Amino acid sequence: MHETEDLLEIAAPLNGKGDIAESKVAAAVHEILVSVGEDPQREGLRRTPERVARMYEELLAGYRQDPIALINDALFDVSYDEMVLVKDIEYYSLCEHHLLPFYGRAHVAYIPDGKVLGLSKIPRIVDLFARRLQVQERMTSQIAEFLNEVLHPKGVAVVIEGSHLCAMMRGVRKANARMVTSAMLGAFKTDARTRAELLDHLDRPCEA
Repeated sequence: MHETEDLLEIAAPLNGKGDIAESKVAAAVHEILVSVGEDPQREGLRRTPERVARMYEELLAGYRQDPIALINDALFDVSYDEMVLVKDIEYYSLCEHHLLPFYGRAHVAYIPDGKVLGLSKIPRIVDLFARRLQVQERMTSQIAEFLNEVLHPKGVAVVIEGSHLCAMMRGVRKANARMVTSAMLGAFKTDARTRAELLDHLDRPCEA
């Protein structure tokens, strides 16, 4: 498969579509309000269906982003072969099981092999995958695989920490539980010293 097609396949929407039909979402929210015994015509709820539809348009924007345009001319030839790490990238996503938010921090590292990616693109890649209906495990792998296809580096590592409202406000109701997932490719998977260096960096507090 052509490299561009590989990138598009990794970053493609899960349902193959990108556009959100706001009128249909608003109608569905209207039905939910009626189903739970509310009056959609009362003052506080009158515009809620439209607000929720616009909210989903924003929160699920990752379905409509072009991954090739995202890295638009931000690949640079650089003679650097040490670890590049971007820590503490804030993200917000929606759990596909309950449509409740999960959020936290992503840490993304790679070891260049002749090319580096513009700094601002790494948080944007995290957002591209976070702003979809997701599970944290899949999102972690998707970010790592996408960077691996874009950069062809010596290694890629993604570590994500998440707090999940589906576990905090319902079900087990454990407000302090945190989920940590990781994806290691290339040198980060095969070289214990490289992996240990990454974990050491993650343990160090950031200094301004």
